[in-house]
Amino acid sequence: MTGLCAGRVVVVTGAGRGLGRAHALAFAAEGARVVVNDVGAALDGSGGSSGPATKVVEQIRAAGGEAVADGADVADWAGARRLVRHAVDAFGRLDGLVNNAGILRDRMLVSLDEAEWDAVLRVHLKGHAAPLHHAAAHWRAEGKAGRPVAARVINTSSGAGLLGSVGQGSYSTAKAGILGLTLVAAAELARYGVTVNAIAPAARTRMTEQVFAEAMAAPSSDGAGDGAGAGFDAMAPGNVSPLVVWLGSVESGAVTGQVFEVDGGRIAVGDGWRRGPSVDQGRRWSPGELGAVVPELLAKATPPEPAYGS
Repeated sequence: MTGLCAGRVVVVTGAGRGLGRAHALAFAAEGARVVVNDVGAALDGSGGSSGPATKVVEQIRAAGGEAVADGADVADWAGARRLVRHAVDAFGRLDGLVNNAGILRDRMLVSLDEAEWDAVLRVHLKGHAAPLHHAAAHWRAEGKAGRPVAARVINTSSGAGLLGSVGQGSYSTAKAGILGLTLVAAAELARYGVTVNAIAPAARTRMTEQVFAEAMAAPSSDGAGDGAGAGFDAMAPGNVSPLVVWLGSVESGAVTGQVFEVDGGRIAVGDGWRRGPSVDQGRRWSPGELGAVVPELLAKATPPEPAYGS
C-alpha cells in the first residue's frame, strides 16, 4: 500500500458490513485512522448490535491499523453530533466522512406504506444530512480558528438515484436526494477547504444480493481483497473502495461536486441534469401552442435512459 491517507482520520457510516466495511478496511490499509460506525441493524433497519462494527475494528487492529467502533444512529441529529465528536475525541481531528449507511424497504408505490417510506428516507437521506451538517460545522470552526482544513466527504447514491428503479420508489427518491445534497454541499463548503463528491456503486451486498443473484456464483471471499488477476469478482464490494479512498485523500482536492458510477473495474463520471434544447418566444405561452413546441424540443433532446426494471 502507498500510505495515501496516512495520518488522516475518517468516519465511515454503515461500516459493519458490505461496502462500508470494505471502505473502512481500505482506508486503514492506506494509513487512515478509522471510526467504524454501524448500528448493526437488519437489512430493513430493525434491531441493532455492536458486533459488526466491533469485528471490523478488530480486523483493522489485527493488521496494525487504528480504529474505534461507534454505534451512533446517524439519522438522529444528536447521534450524528456524537459521532463527529467521537472521531475528534478519539484521534484529535477529522479529515473525512464517508456517508454509506442505508436500509431497504422495497415496495411498488401502490403497496408502499407511510412507515416504510419514512424509514428509508430517514436512514438514507437524513442519515447523510445529519453527519454532514455536524462535520461541516466542525470544519468551519477549525478554519475560523486558523487551522488548515483539507476535508473530504463522499456520499453514497445509486444507479436508482440517477435513473430510478421500479419497485424502489422510496430508495430511488432518497438516493436522488443525496445527489442534490452533494451538489449543494460542494458549493457551500468549498470556502472551508471541504470537497464533497458522491458515488453510485454497483456491488454485491445484503442490499443487492437479489439483484446480483447470478453473480453470487463468482469466486470471492469477503470482497475486501484487491480483486486482481484470475477469478476477478466484478461484484465484490472491495472494487468500489479504491475510488472512495482516493476521493478521501489530500490528492483529490481539485475534485468536488462530482458523481462517479463505479463497479468492477469501471469508473464513469455521472453526467447529470443539464439544460437541453430550448425555445424562447419572449412572451407567455398559451397551452394550445405547446402541442407543437414540446414534441419538437423532445425530438432534439438526448433520450433519457430507462429506469431499472422498466
